[in-house]
Amino acid sequence: MNKSYSLELPTQITSLGGDGGDATPFDFKALIGSIYRRLWLILSGFLTTFLLVAYITFTQTPLYKAVSVVQLGTQERKVIEIDSVLSGLAANTAEVDTEVLVIHSKSLLTRVAKKMNLMKDPEFNWTLQPEEKGLVPSVKSLVGISPPNQDRFFAGMTPEAREAAIFDSVVKSLKDKVKVKRVGTTYLINIEVTSESPQTAALLADAIADQYRVQQLDVKIEATRVANLYLQENVEQLRKDVENKESEIARYKAERGLDTADGTTLTEQEIAYLYSQRTALQIDMNRAKSRFEQARSEVTAGGASETTVEAIANDTVSRLKERRADILRNLADLRTNRGANHPEVIAATNEASDIDRQIRNELTAITESLRGDYLAKREQVGSIDGQINRASGTLRNNSQDMVKLNELTRDMETSRTLLEQFLQRAKETRAQDQLNTPDANILATASVPDEPSSPKVLINLIVGALLGLLLGGILAAMSEMFDTKVSSVEDVERKLGVDSIGSVPLIRGQNLLGLGTVNPADFLVENPLSAYAESIRYLRAAIAFSDLDSETKTVAITSSLPDEGKTSLTLSLGRMSAMSGSRTLVIDGDFRRRQLTEAAGLKPEIGFIEHLFGAGQLADAITKDRKSMLDILPLSQSGHTPHDVFGTRAFDDLLARLRTMYDLILIDTGPLLLMAEARVIAGKSDKAILVVRWRSSNRSAVRQSLNLLKSFRADLLGVTLNMVDLNRRRHHKDPGATYKAYRKYYQMEPKRQPFNWESLLGARPQRPRPGPTGQPRQDRRDRV
Repeated sequence: MNKSYSLELPTQITSLGGDGGDATPFDFKALIGSIYRRLWLILSGFLTTFLLVAYITFTQTPLYKAVSVVQLGTQERKVIEIDSVLSGLAANTAEVDTEVLVIHSKSLLTRVAKKMNLMKDPEFNWTLQPEEKGLVPSVKSLVGISPPNQDRFFAGMTPEAREAAIFDSVVKSLKDKVKVKRVGTTYLINIEVTSESPQTAALLADAIADQYRVQQLDVKIEATRVANLYLQENVEQLRKDVENKESEIARYKAERGLDTADGTTLTEQEIAYLYSQRTALQIDMNRAKSRFEQARSEVTAGGASETTVEAIANDTVSRLKERRADILRNLADLRTNRGANHPEVIAATNEASDIDRQIRNELTAITESLRGDYLAKREQVGSIDGQINRASGTLRNNSQDMVKLNELTRDMETSRTLLEQFLQRAKETRAQDQLNTPDANILATASVPDEPSSPKVLINLIVGALLGLLLGGILAAMSEMFDTKVSSVEDVERKLGVDSIGSVPLIRGQNLLGLGTVNPADFLVENPLSAYAESIRYLRAAIAFSDLDSETKTVAITSSLPDEGKTSLTLSLGRMSAMSGSRTLVIDGDFRRRQLTEAAGLKPEIGFIEHLFGAGQLADAITKDRKSMLDILPLSQSGHTPHDVFGTRAFDDLLARLRTMYDLILIDTGPLLLMAEARVIAGKSDKAILVVRWRSSNRSAVRQSLNLLKSFRADLLGVTLNMVDLNRRRHHKDPGATYKAYRKYYQMEPKRQPFNWESLLGARPQRPRPGPTGQPRQDRRDRV
């Protein structure tokens, strides 16, 4: 029959410091115990991770990192005052981030790969790399990161397609080795290149920075070239448009008799000529009027008017002024040498006054001349105004035709203006083509690194150790979380909700079946002062005091699944009861395995089944245990087992008869979850004890067994933890003592020869076995 187990997850997590009703403070001792229990799991996770990281670190190819710094230019140089076809970079974060992506773009790196001829570098061209052998290539192949097989990868490709595929992989490899990032919030960009060669890393960093500047310049030159082509095409089209409109105007003038010279009609030319003459005459008249009024105002005010243009240009006035200047100089000398009253001084003063009078007379004549000139020019302006009025009348007669002509002319002028603007912009663009400069400059070129940037041995080992501890801790925590084994009395009482009636320690040499090199029942007899013997005494006492109102005589000892040690426990409990003076019988109720019979070393011809179905007497079936005078009702080796043994009336009668003969009857049943007979026996017994193997039995299986016992109305005395390892129990939350504590108080190893019950029987008479009617019972407290 197959065993079935179910996974039981924790239903709640206890807080580490909560103040809830069921919250429990953090138990440091429990944590240490959990670490000790899962120490090998933690060490396995730690060593696996640490050794893997160490192996990768020490076998990894050293990589070198070189950095080139590019500064973005946000100030545009103005050599000539014309607008650029492609403006410089804007001073904002989005623009700088965009340039970072441009530097790391595939198009720019493709140019760098071609320029640096990376197709011939095995570091970038995987087809040139030698085939690796060893553990690392195998691991890479398993995880799918090893280079593909060339024959399969390039199968069916033409040479051109093969070369293109290889070049794409080269560019991708270069892109993976390049890291471009902005320096804080500045306009500086770091170009980091990682390579197996320090020289290659430095060369590539500088090449990418230089290619970025070249690409910027190429973009501007291309934009200027496209602009030139666009302007040239539009100039040609506008030129043709202007020519067509001029032809249309000429045709319209010919049809309407509006022939023009120099673009205007004769009348318009006449009017324009008259207006130009009038303008010139008006200017002359105004100038003459201004001179006349100035001269008149100075003469009227009594001034000399020597500063007027006419006075300055008049020869007579010039000579008189020169003569007066000489006289004034001579007069100054005479006054200095001879005094103010000297006759020569007086004569010179009179002569100067006479010359001033002559100058005023001459200026008066000039003023009259200016007045005549002004009046003549005013008459000429009036005459021109008359001619203009007559020509304007003639021009108004052709106004209807001129409206259309003016409309055509304006349209033609608009096209001409647009043509001139395009011609001017084309000239500026051609001039700018020689002035294009990139918007970035290389602030710092990459230097050849002296030490590799990776692997960082110390950091990797520390990280590996931390990751190993983390992984080990996670594995240990998960193991604890999914641990559904019964580990302590607290698990029995709190998680299963039943009473615990003690725990039985594991004996050294006891195997999974509870037997092995050391038979626990024999160990009990040989070591009556051991911890194992004391735990059996506790079980016997628990049975004796289980119900003070009625005597407990029949006890079914069962377990959820096989190999939980119930058979050895039953035999040990029976021997302890017999050695304590109680009339005790042990019945082997496991028909399939017959382990109790084998543990007692019995090979009977007539056993429990034979007597039950009339093949032998009860006295012939019951066998006396020589080591403890325990009565055992074993199973024979015939192998014949009728169906539904314990559900028969014969078993009920036998059990009733045995109650009158013995103080305590222990029945070793089969596993509850596998055998229906065990459930029937538990229901017919006074008490039932469920044996749970420490750190082996699953809580879900135990819980199912408890439900089965409840459904069959079995009176459960409690659950016993069996085969408890005292050396390991201290690492579980169990209030029981450890092996060290037991060793100080109990006798853990045999100190004397086993007690010989046969010699005792020879020295004192054996107490007769009670008959069917029974005898007065001995008080249970005395027997215990």
